[in-house]
Amino acid sequence: MSAKSIILKKRNGNALSSAEIEFFVRGSMNGTIPEYQITAWLMAIFFQKMTREEAAALTRAMIDSGERIPPPAQTEADRPASVDGPSYRSVDKHSTGGVGDKISFLVAPLAAAAGAKVPMISGRSLGHTGGTLDKLESIPDFRTQMSPEEFAVCVRDLGFAMAGQTENMVPADRLYYSLRDSASIVESIPLITASILSKKVAEGAESLVLDVKVGSGAFMESVGAARELAEWLVETASVLGVPSRALLTNMNRVLGRTAGNALEVAESVLALRGGPDSAAEDIRELTLAIGGAMLELAGIEPDANLARERIAEIWQSGSGWEKFRQVVDRHGGDVRVIDDPSLLPRATSFLEVPAPSNGVFLGLSARPVGDWITESGGGRLKTSDTIDPVVGVESLVEIGSSLELGTPLVRLHLPEGKHDLEVLRERAASWIEIGTEPPLPRWIDTVGV
Repeated sequence: MSAKSIILKKRNGNALSSAEIEFFVRGSMNGTIPEYQITAWLMAIFFQKMTREEAAALTRAMIDSGERIPPPAQTEADRPASVDGPSYRSVDKHSTGGVGDKISFLVAPLAAAAGAKVPMISGRSLGHTGGTLDKLESIPDFRTQMSPEEFAVCVRDLGFAMAGQTENMVPADRLYYSLRDSASIVESIPLITASILSKKVAEGAESLVLDVKVGSGAFMESVGAARELAEWLVETASVLGVPSRALLTNMNRVLGRTAGNALEVAESVLALRGGPDSAAEDIRELTLAIGGAMLELAGIEPDANLARERIAEIWQSGSGWEKFRQVVDRHGGDVRVIDDPSLLPRATSFLEVPAPSNGVFLGLSARPVGDWITESGGGRLKTSDTIDPVVGVESLVEIGSSLELGTPLVRLHLPEGKHDLEVLRERAASWIEIGTEPPLPRWIDTVGV
């Protein structure tokens, strides 16, 4: 067996065996296969694709390239009264990325408050989409890096943890992504699948809900491409023995009332504390759908309707907010901002933008909002960029509201420095979508179990 023969086999469109894939990943990590051959192999996969079995074998080999966190042990004392038997699994949620996507901050504490164990390894922003870790770091002193032992103890004690990938967790993914990026072959669905699933299995998740975004603000802009990715994720996870479900959700418009790091944390805390009716309609619906799917896959509730009702009850009780507060404290964060979100980092300069016409407010176009936040320091174009947590965009009225010309509609939270306010006001006005009827629901479809 040699790297050259494996590259040739895949270049010619043939399926690789598990042994060949394991050989190649192992050689990638121990230095016996040089980067130019690794890139050639990834390029061959990009053009010739993989089977679900190959993708599962690649995922396993990538997991084995580094350390992994064992699934949290479940004892009788851990289980809620409604749970019976060994079907009780740890569960996580993964989003493929969007603008204003703050759902993790709601579903993780809500599912944990229902008795689920939620080990959540998260990522940072890159390009126009926000990153969970950057948002969490807008909480003063919040530690996003934990040792595997600390992470496991937090999940065991409190039900969930949110931290970044350690240097030794799935290092093959870090290597392969950098080479894919440099060779312009990031958009390979089998490689995306292995990248996502390897990190989730390595963190200790035994079941998984996938929020696959589709639209102009997502990486998958067409429903067909998003559905293909969702099917790959669900079917490959099944080969790995990880029950999963994918939800296709609309990312043409900003999710919720805010986009930007500190703003999104504040919106999430207020929604957790205020109950379902305090949340923006799209946030409420996705939280109930994704949170309910998490409880169902974890084995805590037997069907989707009961699981959704359970999430709603817990949300209304405020126990999800209390769970989030406990985890922030465990991560070293300043819990005063969870008690009073107005203490989060806040801009000192603002710009309000009025409605450019009469009509019904349909939302803010996601991609240009995400681009402006990134350009203004609230995101990053390269991994070395620093984040300004105060930069963001806030809707002042609810989606579906009737508007009159000149109604204050959008507030920009500006970075420090000078700004051409007239140019910026005109740019922000172009993000506003106004129609004659309320917008269609965010819900698109579900894929598999």
